[in-house]
Amino acid sequence: MGRMQRRGLSLLLALLPSASLAAPPAPPAPPPPPYESPIIAWTYVVQPGDTFAAIARRMGVSMAALAAENRVPLPYLITQGQVLRRPSPAGDAVPPSSTRASRPAPVPRPAPRPAPVARPAPPLRPAPETAPAHQRETGAPRLSWPTSGTIVARFGVRQAQGRANNGIDLAAFTGMSVHAAAAGRVLFAGTEPQRFGQLIVIDHGGGWVTAYAYLGRVDVVEGQRVTARQPIARIGRSGEAQKPTLHFELRRDNVPRDPAPYLPVRL
Repeated sequence: MGRMQRRGLSLLLALLPSASLAAPPAPPAPPPPPYESPIIAWTYVVQPGDTFAAIARRMGVSMAALAAENRVPLPYLITQGQVLRRPSPAGDAVPPSSTRASRPAPVPRPAPRPAPVARPAPPLRPAPETAPAHQRETGAPRLSWPTSGTIVARFGVRQAQGRANNGIDLAAFTGMSVHAAAAGRVLFAGTEPQRFGQLIVIDHGGGWVTAYAYLGRVDVVEGQRVTARQPIARIGRSGEAQKPTLHFELRRDNVPRDPAPYLPVRL
């Protein structure tokens, strides 16, 4: 080996250890990211270099809360351009700018009403029994009302016992006066035990008589002459009467007549 070759080899060996021990040049440090400021928006679009932990830190929430809000499973992998929603703190309302549409509270629906049930028609009531019509006969006495009071049973209408009413019944108060309906002579004044109780019968001539029953007290005697409107008795309760009542009859030749056409009209 020549002298020049030995010198070159020595120079090469001297350079090899120095070259192998030298560290490679370090790459230039990347500039600090410009988006490390806090995220205050309710949505955020993932940028290049973002990490899930950094986004959660900048939003001021935990990774678990951010993952639950956006349904991101472990290990929290995200992609560039993905939109992440910021979880709303408990008790805070989401502002109108949020992408999450607020749903109105459900309005309860009224319970359906049951269909109306048709009611059966009420049974027809029997028509009231019409009293027989009578006209005023000639020669009849001119009568006056024997007492004041409401008519509670009319002539000809059947009563509870099944018998037709041969007169009219007037409701009155105990102790009220009973007057002779017309002038005449007392034929009977006493007690009729079967139906009428205390009873007065007055003859007015021409076959016409009036009868006053269910009395409480009799104030005339048989054979006595009475004038029209003269007090002859007191209202009470006797015979079939269940409460203070006057039963009044008008008869001709012992045949009952409806007293209504012979009595004056009440105003």
